Amino acid sequence: MAYLDRGSTTGYGRHADSEGDASWAELAKTGKSKSHRYQEHEAVYYEGDPADKVYEVVEGTVMLFKLLPDGRRQVVEVLRTGGLFGLTSKAHQDCNAETLTASVIRSIEKREIEGSTVMQQHIAKCMLTQLETLHDHAVLLGRKSAFERVASFLMRFVPERGIVGCIGPKPSGKDESLIVLAMTRQEIADYLGLTIETVSRVISDLKRRGLITIEKQDRIRITNVCGICHLTGTH
Repeated sequence: MAYLDRGSTTGYGRHADSEGDASWAELAKTGKSKSHRYQEHEAVYYEGDPADKVYEVVEGTVMLFKLLPDGRRQVVEVLRTGGLFGLTSKAHQDCNAETLTASVIRSIEKREIEGSTVMQQHIAKCMLTQLETLHDHAVLLGRKSAFERVASFLMRFVPERGIVGCIGPKPSGKDESLIVLAMTRQEIADYLGLTIETVSRVISDLKRRGLITIEKQDRIRITNVCGICHLTGTH
């Protein structure tokens, strides 16, 4: 299954802004940045590869993950349009990067960024946003129950809900939201630190409670957004 990000900055990447576009456009004019098209589930780089480039998601979705020696996988971040990755202080990449959907990825050599103040400011802004996201993910993995994790995952795709200044239910009385998913249940489980059986059990229970309906293999309709929000452990 897969997902759509909410229309503002979220835990799954940030959307491109005019400042970011201008930063890359400045370097594109000099031929210093390059764009490549990737197919679904294609590796951008592997853990241990040289960390000599910075990448930005132009289109699509990218998953960053680490593998343990026994084959277990932990998805550490999922990025959409405007999300930056490949930033590390080490000489080699510290995780794997793989596309979840067909994607366009822009890259630039790290040494080129040193000569662009605008690009450095753009990267700093992106990294602060992603750091806040990682804080939320740390709380999710360290303290939340299985139901709270799955509910939190679903709520991240509902625009302007479950956040500070939440607008509440729609005036029409229908408190619904359609989520189009691009992550499999196994990938969701690896992101939430759960087993695929637990994720499936929680989704089935939410369906029995009447909080969600499964419209297609890749579509979940939240029929009671407030109901899901109350299960996140945030309020």
